Amino acid sequence: MKAKFIITALLLTTFIGSQANTNSSEEKNTIVIVHGAWSKAADWENVSNALKSKDHEVLIVNLPGHGDDKTPVNTITMQTYVDAVKKVIGTKKNIILVGHSFGGIVISQVAEELPKQIQKLIYIAAYIPKDGESLLSIAQADSQSRIGQYLKVNEKEGTVVIAKEGVIEVFAADAPKHIGDYIASTIQPEPLLPLTTPVKLSSTQFGKVKKAALLTTEDNTIGIMLQEKMAKDAGIENLVFLKASHTPFIAQAEKLIQFLSEQAK
Repeated sequence: MKAKFIITALLLTTFIGSQANTNSSEEKNTIVIVHGAWSKAADWENVSNALKSKDHEVLIVNLPGHGDDKTPVNTITMQTYVDAVKKVIGTKKNIILVGHSFGGIVISQVAEELPKQIQKLIYIAAYIPKDGESLLSIAQADSQSRIGQYLKVNEKEGTVVIAKEGVIEVFAADAPKHIGDYIASTIQPEPLLPLTTPVKLSSTQFGKVKKAALLTTEDNTIGIMLQEKMAKDAGIENLVFLKASHTPFIAQAEKLIQFLSEQAK
């Protein structure tokens, strides 16, 4: 009887141990969203709330100098943005790191610096850089973009803004009028230096991280031809094409939420 008890106890201990190992290795992933230029974390709250309702853990990064953040523009660099994302991630692992537009460049550099914590990079209507590229260097090759005619650079203040008359056309041509008008009336200047800063990426760090992309076919900010080229150059095969403007989190939110939810499984 005593021997039988000991065997049962050993089997139970082994079972509990194996379950603990399984649970630790299956740590739930976390979706971390990084907004783009001329944007802010609050623009993604509806998407975040919908994903949370589907039992996803979601964090949104508000980049310094955006929204209500009052970080002085002349102190903001690309590394400032990267460090802000890394601070939100902390020690978490299994990160699904989402970048919209310029956020695609930021998340690429974060993946270079935290490759073991990133499970997947997801680019949403985003710039997907190669080593040594910046947003400016990539955008110069975009023959379809309409943003250039509306850019206003203030070199003295170190900012760049989109003329209000071009905001709807460039960013949200498919958005309801009242939302487009709101975006145009509240758009803020964007720090210039990060847009011109090249990333430093390697095949052994950034290159090893899994990637997916949602490409927006009606995009007047980043032309679809450039989006496809960047995805191809990055070797991304997990692609979804969406008939949407540059801000799918507005007019195509349900489809975007479905895409992100499926990618985070």
